[in-house]
Amino acid sequence: MRAKIFAGGFRGGCAPAAFGGGSCGDDTSKGIRLKSNLASANLSSLIARLGIEQGPSREPVPSEWNLDLLSGRFAELSSEGETASLSAAVSIILEAQSRGEPAAWVASGSSTFFPPDVAASGVDLDSLPVIRAAGRSSAARAADWLLRSGAFAVIVLDLGADSEMQIPVQARLAGLAKKHRTALFCMTKKRRDAGSIGSLVSIRAEARVEKLGFDRFRWEVRVLKDKRRGPGWSYDEEGRGVEGLC
Repeated sequence: MRAKIFAGGFRGGCAPAAFGGGSCGDDTSKGIRLKSNLASANLSSLIARLGIEQGPSREPVPSEWNLDLLSGRFAELSSEGETASLSAAVSIILEAQSRGEPAAWVASGSSTFFPPDVAASGVDLDSLPVIRAAGRSSAARAADWLLRSGAFAVIVLDLGADSEMQIPVQARLAGLAKKHRTALFCMTKKRRDAGSIGSLVSIRAEARVEKLGFDRFRWEVRVLKDKRRGPGWSYDEEGRGVEGLC
């Protein structure tokens, strides 16, 4: 809807100075500010209606990277390589499956994880639906459909390096994740100093992996953003690497 400005009773232009009107520049800037304020108000109303977190509530720092931490949240897990993020994602899927809760994986593009490696980590592949979407937009729509079903405890949205996401899409996914208590986290490939997917991400972590021996690894998540507890905390775990990593 276009906002119309009326100055001194004159429509569609500037009132002459004799009638107490201001300059055209003043009226134009007022119109721009009005439109900007309306857009901000609409976005704020949408965020409030969906119940999306906008600032840290300073809950106690968690001792683990787990499903309870991520349930109902829109998260981003980033790394420069794929191995570290995959280890952190698989740990959440394993936990969900151990509870009898279903998980799903949505891959943007033609590539995804190597099934034998994930199976060797303990994941039941027969109980893990994998959707390959033709690009970022299709992947986001697939995640939207899965979230609306309310059937999944965990949904991984594997975006890779193509991770841009518009604010309305973020708001819809974040709201659905909260409504259905689903852990929705996007796996992205980027440097630590690169920006997040967007402002509506509730928690963003960077994943790293360190080789300790021939078949021993340590993976770590370092939290760069957490709207509930604040950034700066981390969690690491050691384990045996699967054949493809040794």
